[in-house]
Amino acid sequence: MEDIESQRVDRIVCLGDVVGYGPEPCACLDQVMEFDFCVLGNHDSSSLFDPEGFNVAAEQAIFWTRNQLERVGDDPEASRRRIDYLCQLPRTVRENDWLFVHGSPRGPTNEYVFPEDTQNLKKMEKLFSLVPRLCFQGHTHVPGVFTADHRFIRPAETGTGYSLGDPNAKLMINVGSVGQPRDGDPRSCYVIAEPGVLEFRRVEYDIERTVRAIEEESDLDNFLGYRLREGR
Repeated sequence: MEDIESQRVDRIVCLGDVVGYGPEPCACLDQVMEFDFCVLGNHDSSSLFDPEGFNVAAEQAIFWTRNQLERVGDDPEASRRRIDYLCQLPRTVRENDWLFVHGSPRGPTNEYVFPEDTQNLKKMEKLFSLVPRLCFQGHTHVPGVFTADHRFIRPAETGTGYSLGDPNAKLMINVGSVGQPRDGDPRSCYVIAEPGVLEFRRVEYDIERTVRAIEEESDLDNFLGYRLREGR
């Protein structure tokens, strides 16, 4: 948030999975509730309903997260406000020719689009047929730009920024992950989007503090913290 403030952005939006793996779900929700908007992620959805297709560690983390959200403590209104916020998250947000989803334009909450999917021409052609101009997404935690000619361009290849160039060219942009990067770079990742250029920002943070917080919760698998050190 300090880095974002230093960039003097106009708006902040979130592409979902506010909760699910981390040790401070309530604090994360309180922060995101101040943003311009957020879309529903699969972990957000699973914190309200029964998780499907999760591994044991992820499922256990979801049930722990649910308990944290439902814990009333000394502030029942705050607990109610957080759950109400999750219940009202939209699956998609569209602003003119910009589409915001968690997963993909076809499966906004659950469909993964991996870099290797560029080899699946049928899938990519279907996805791009649903993109108005730009589609911002997350879910895989792997940042980069998908182009309509079946390429995946990683942030390291974009230099100081990725030029949006042709105003008619469609792109799908994976913004990476602030909380759990999976591209081998442990720094938090987010995107600043301007009319003509995208910038992938990487921000270092105190990973060991998060690891310790996860270790202190018996219902959270320590692996969820250790993986942060390697960005995977």
